[in-house]
Amino acid sequence: MRAVAALIAALITALITAPITFAIPSLAQAQGFPSKALRLIVPFPPGGVTDISSRVVAQKLSTELGQPVVVENRAGASGVIGAELGAKAPADGYTLTMGNISTLAINAVTFAKLPYDPIASFAPVSMVAIQPLVIAVHPSVPAQTLGELVALAKAHPGKLNYGTAGSSIYLAVEFFNTAAGIKMNHVPYKGSSPAITDLVGGQLQVLFDPFSSLYPQVRSGKARGLAVTTEKRSSMAPNLPTVAERGYPGFDVSSWQGIVVPAGTPKEVVERLNRELVKALGSQDVKDQFAQHSAEASPSTPEQFGAYIKQEIARWQKVARDAGVKPE
Repeated sequence: MRAVAALIAALITALITAPITFAIPSLAQAQGFPSKALRLIVPFPPGGVTDISSRVVAQKLSTELGQPVVVENRAGASGVIGAELGAKAPADGYTLTMGNISTLAINAVTFAKLPYDPIASFAPVSMVAIQPLVIAVHPSVPAQTLGELVALAKAHPGKLNYGTAGSSIYLAVEFFNTAAGIKMNHVPYKGSSPAITDLVGGQLQVLFDPFSSLYPQVRSGKARGLAVTTEKRSSMAPNLPTVAERGYPGFDVSSWQGIVVPAGTPKEVVERLNRELVKALGSQDVKDQFAQHSAEASPSTPEQFGAYIKQEIARWQKVARDAGVKPE
């Protein structure tokens, strides 16, 4: 009994005098972060606006962090496949996901069930960029202005075909259709390239698409640009008016991107990623590369980006209700 009592006393003494270490792993991880290559999941195919922004950021972030940042395209299902992969990755800061208006906002409105939660599954790091959509028509369409397009659609309800590459652009068009009181026939596409091909070929009459994808066709004369969807005109196409200027005040739709990491990632790691990402986005070479695609670098704090995501979800929920769009 004396031996047992002595053993118990020794164990109690050891527990009392042992150093408290429960907060140290996170801090040590942050202090040594990053010690290996990072991956940046892009939930869309190569060549699109989200992919382009990702590659510009990855290159600069590699320099700032002193470790490679490898872009990994995991496309499919309006970004759901890649977003789910990013959400379920280890929460250690080594897997980043380039979220956008689809994966972090509109999918929550258009999908009845998602394998991830845009808010609960991620920790926001920073907003990255915003870019306008261009509204364009095939040259054969007898509409030289946005007003003339609306008049044409009202005269022939359901006869004009409009294409969209993804649920985010679909809701943007429905937002416009509701504001203008028109009805056009929706033709969904899996990406911008086939939609643009059909617009140029005349199978589509109307297309809403990100500036970097569609404006080259406008510039070449293969499509006629009518407006941009952002509050301000694009510096790359100052001749194109905004939708708001053409009689729809308050209409402001952007194609936006931002980086998130899995929920539970140590706060110190998120702060380090934010610090280096903001530095990267503030560099002139990144701004210049974004400007080539009419995108604007838009760094933020994690808290600001998180609030923006919630705001966007609420906004698009209202748009969907007003347009009668049901989640599927």
